[in-house]
Amino acid sequence: MKPARQLTLFDFTVIMVSLVIGMGIFRTPVNVAKAVSSPFIFFSAWIAGGLIAFCGALTYAEIGSRLPVTGGYYKVFAYAYHPSIAFAINCIILVSNAASLAAVALVGAEYITGVLLPLSQNPQWMQVADNAHHIQTIQIAIAISAIIIFFGVNLLGLKMSARTQNVLTVIKVTMVILLISPLFFAAGNSGAVALPTSQHTPLLTEYVKSFGVGLVAVSFTYGGYQQTMNFGEEIKNPKKTFPKGIFLGIAIIIILYLIINYAYVRVIGFEELKTSKNIAAIMASKVFGVNAERILSVLLFLSVLGYVNVLLLSNPRVMAAMSEDKILPPSFKRRNIKTEALTTSLSIFSALCILIIFWAKQFDTILSFTIFLDCFGMVFSAGSIFIIRKKTSHLNNSGIFMMKLYPLLPIIFIAAYTFVGISIAADYKNNNYAALTGLSVLAGFMVIYFIVKAIAKKEIKE
Repeated sequence: MKPARQLTLFDFTVIMVSLVIGMGIFRTPVNVAKAVSSPFIFFSAWIAGGLIAFCGALTYAEIGSRLPVTGGYYKVFAYAYHPSIAFAINCIILVSNAASLAAVALVGAEYITGVLLPLSQNPQWMQVADNAHHIQTIQIAIAISAIIIFFGVNLLGLKMSARTQNVLTVIKVTMVILLISPLFFAAGNSGAVALPTSQHTPLLTEYVKSFGVGLVAVSFTYGGYQQTMNFGEEIKNPKKTFPKGIFLGIAIIIILYLIINYAYVRVIGFEELKTSKNIAAIMASKVFGVNAERILSVLLFLSVLGYVNVLLLSNPRVMAAMSEDKILPPSFKRRNIKTEALTTSLSIFSALCILIIFWAKQFDTILSFTIFLDCFGMVFSAGSIFIIRKKTSHLNNSGIFMMKLYPLLPIIFIAAYTFVGISIAADYKNNNYAALTGLSVLAGFMVIYFIVKAIAKKEIKE
């Protein structure tokens, strides 16, 4: 039985905005500023990221309209490609989600450490190697503690973990408003948007390289729109609602991100932004004082805890869905008799998040790793539109959503994420070989798929 089409243009636009705006905007502008040489390239990267997201969202909207899916991307990949690719890509998406959780947990740890240990905000004090190592150890401990706490919360069942999410939306909206408000109160930093004073003029190749590295962080911040493929059967008048909702949603997000980043540059200063971390707290401090900085840091940490909770809530259910489709062992769908918690899936996903924190130790490395994994998922999932369009040509002109400017939009999207992936691979010295690690993870899952298949065939013969 197909679900009723009940999502209006307003509903879908709100969903689009809520899927994209997360915790990244409170940290990634630092990475973008550090990667680029001028405010012009800085803002260009954010605009480009929005346009790429627009192309991707329209592509995923058509995929979802043609082939409605639940429980992850597996069915899309299996339908368009080989099941081994479906298994490997779906698994690396889970690993990428675990990496995103780990990265955001470290962001929260950075903010709350600034409240608990104010010296960690002193650049000169942090230049001492022992001090920096000590603070990093504390931040890792805080991030892991957050995961363990919400692992316990989710073990208690869905009701307990779901209640936490009601607070997240309120805090997130409050944080965005607080980030924009300094524009109306701050006098501004006189050197905020000044171009670097260096006499050296970067070559075109250097501009392209820095733009690509900047797009890595931008891509992380714009992520989430790919979930539009899950609403294909629930949109009223999808032929008109999909493109309008996506256009309005992405337009709102681009405007909000540009305003927030302008506030960062105006209040903190472009050059100072490159070396800052707790940028939201710094803005609050410069405008409203030290107490505001502490309050905002605590609010952001609580918001991070909500994000940690929702990923611990959702991803084990994807693993359970893969188990029901016999992609993963039966133990992954095992539930606790009393709480109905997915104990095996939840435990493995939580352990994976902690392992990634131990491996990477800092936000920047995890950022490159998770986006490199996302590049595979984005390129393969968007590329499936060329195959799915042919296989479902009988649905043309039947009321489903069909994007205009096909195949230009998916080609732009695929090219953009290929460029981001290459940028990460080229920047291997600064990201702890994130691309090589990502390729190894992908290859490992491909090998696991064929081993499991071989064992299954052997058992059938016996």
